[in-house]
Amino acid sequence: MIQVAIVDDHQIVRTGFRELLNEDSAISISFEAANGDDALALLRTTPCDVLLLDISLPGKSGVDVLRTVRQRHPDLKVLILSGFPEESYALAMIKNGANGYLCKDCEQAELLKAIHTVSLGRRYVSSRTAELLADEMSGGRSGELHEILSDRELQVFLRLVRGESVSDIAEQLHLSVKTISTYRSRLTEKLNVTSNAELATYAIRHGLIAQ
Repeated sequence: MIQVAIVDDHQIVRTGFRELLNEDSAISISFEAANGDDALALLRTTPCDVLLLDISLPGKSGVDVLRTVRQRHPDLKVLILSGFPEESYALAMIKNGANGYLCKDCEQAELLKAIHTVSLGRRYVSSRTAELLADEMSGGRSGELHEILSDRELQVFLRLVRGESVSDIAEQLHLSVKTISTYRSRLTEKLNVTSNAELATYAIRHGLIAQ
C-alpha cells in the first residue's frame, strides 16, 4: 500500500485529489494539510511514502517545505502538483530535489502513474517536462535564469517577490539579516536585476507568482 499525503491550501482541491486516489486500491491517504507548517508537523508522526505538494501555500511555500523534507525525511518521495505550468517551475523543482512535477489539470491516469513511479524510487517526468529537459540538453533551450538557483536562493526569491522584508525573511528562515542580504545580492546578480521591484517583475514575466 502506498501512503500518500496531500498538501494544498484549497479544500476543494484536496477533496478532488482524494476522490481520484481512492479509486486506486494500492493507494491510501495518509493525511491532508492546508499549509506547510501542518504538513511538516504531521510528517513527524504519520507514516507517508509520497507527498503531493503544491508550490503556492500560505506561510511556508512548497519550496520551503521541499527543502525541509529533504533535510528531515530524505527517503520521502515528493511529487509537486502545481497550478503553474512546467515551464515555470518543473526543472527548478526537480533540480532541487523533487521526484516529479505535474500540473493540477493532469489526467487521473497520469497522476496515478506518477505516484506509483516515484514510490518505486524513480523520478516521474511528464511529456512536457521531458521536452524541456531534452531541449536544454540539446542546446535548443538555454534555460531560464531562475532554474539555476539553489533551493535556499529560490526560497528567498519567492519571499522577496511576495513583499517580505529582509528582516522578516531572516526571522522566518532562522537566519541572520546579513545572510539574507547576501542571498538577495546573489539573486540580483544571477537574475540580472537591481531591485526588489525588478525581482517581482521577473517573477511575473516568467509566471512564477500568480498575478
